[in-house]
Amino acid sequence: MMNEPIQTSKRVLEPNERISEVLFGLIMVLTFTGSLSVADAGRDDVRTMLIGAIGCNLAWGMIDGVFYLMGCLAEKGKNLDTLRAVRQAGDPQAAHRLIADAVPSPLADVLDAADLDRLRQKLNRLPEPPGRPRLHRDEWLGALAVFFWVSVTTFPVAVPFLFLRSAPVAMRVSNAIAIAMLFLAGFAYAHCVGRSPWLVGLSMVGLGGVLVALTIALGG
Repeated sequence: MMNEPIQTSKRVLEPNERISEVLFGLIMVLTFTGSLSVADAGRDDVRTMLIGAIGCNLAWGMIDGVFYLMGCLAEKGKNLDTLRAVRQAGDPQAAHRLIADAVPSPLADVLDAADLDRLRQKLNRLPEPPGRPRLHRDEWLGALAVFFWVSVTTFPVAVPFLFLRSAPVAMRVSNAIAIAMLFLAGFAYAHCVGRSPWLVGLSMVGLGGVLVALTIALGG
């Protein structure tokens, strides 16, 4: 029992990745709602804005999902290259350096030569690795999750414009929802980085406002 491999519990998307996708989607939709002139906006203007916001986030959700898959392939390719290099190393010390470089620094700092050599021997006993990296179920689910989080973020901010006939009122409600979502995203992110949730939540509201203003000013 002691020699059985430990199963990892890696999620399809880590919490910080989900939060990043939500923030990305929020900033994208806010560039559309923030550019709407509510003083003279008619229903056609609102409809055009909604179509643009939803379409843009759907498109960027797909693009970001593709980028996620590309990143997974790159990481898998790097891992395969490291495995082959360890197995082909001319001496144990060279293999030890490769293994130490491949693991996170806190872990590498506590591994001694005996630990590294046990890892080297176990890697050498593994079956022959595939010739090229391949995407598996978890990676495809991760890409789908990326698309979901970027896309779904559009709707809470856009919903007021669908149900409220007054554009100024809809804008105020939409902005309130966006501020609340930015704060909650920052509040959740604080738990990932060990900081004050209230401070990070408020900072995220400010950062989101600055990024949206810059994006609109630059014609984004």
